[in-house]
Amino acid sequence: MSFSSLQRNQPSILATAAAGAPPSVLTQVGMAGGAAVITVTFIHPIDVVKTRIQISAEYGALGMGGTVKKIVGSEGVGAMWKGVNAAWLREASYTSLRLGLYEPVKVVFGCTTPETTTFIKKFLAGSTAGALGSLAGNPFDVLKTKMMASEGRGQVSIMSTGKELLAKQGIAGFYRGIDSNIARAMVLNGTKMACYDQMKGYVVQYTGLSKSHLGTQFLSAVSAGFFMTCTVSPFDMIRTRLMNQPADAKIYNNALDCFMKICKQEGPLTLWRGFLPIWSRFAPTTTLQLVIFEQLRGFMGMKAL
Repeated sequence: MSFSSLQRNQPSILATAAAGAPPSVLTQVGMAGGAAVITVTFIHPIDVVKTRIQISAEYGALGMGGTVKKIVGSEGVGAMWKGVNAAWLREASYTSLRLGLYEPVKVVFGCTTPETTTFIKKFLAGSTAGALGSLAGNPFDVLKTKMMASEGRGQVSIMSTGKELLAKQGIAGFYRGIDSNIARAMVLNGTKMACYDQMKGYVVQYTGLSKSHLGTQFLSAVSAGFFMTCTVSPFDMIRTRLMNQPADAKIYNNALDCFMKICKQEGPLTLWRGFLPIWSRFAPTTTLQLVIFEQLRGFMGMKAL
């Protein structure tokens, strides 16, 4: 008996693909938000390290290990979770929409059968959901970035950070970097969801596992995380630089100006500075988000993506 036959005769691990009426958009968004908030709680320290490396050549020279040692040594272990409350709010808005809206938007783009579901349509659906999520989450993204970049002992207050930003820049300050953030979200979510969706098809084809099998979800999510890092790193660098500008100053006019200045003053490869910490963050984040999301969908009686 073949490996594929054996796998098909075994019960699915954890979530099961349920047939029936499609889940509501609100339900899908809620499941995505729950998965995202759970994930970011554990992954946030990597984001802090990544942000410090991106905004400072000093941290960039130290690398991941040196950055962790410097942060913990001078600011305490708690500093690794600076801005986590803003991160929770960001995930509850941004990620809940970009994950939860993917399937409904796919249908809008005509992905109703395997024949009509092309990689390009998957990418466009992911990009559209990412852009919508970014619009909702940008204010929390700005607060999170500023709080993570803040040095010194003690946790930074999200309220004080928000009040300072509002006083010096007004409402527009919360949408600083919105152009680069939308572009990043579109590339990130387009790559993430299209690659995840596509890889699931390959895993099912070559292993015989079902789409709802934990092994299928894990392998597909890990692969998507790598491709995301390759495409998103430059956008992530530009977004971080724009959002972390001083509250009372403006170093970069927009995303294009930031891109040009980085390339001219620091070299094009700077756009990929922090590739390893970004990958270290994307790999577990993508895997946990998608696997938890899929499992929650299964427990709620929804079919696998």
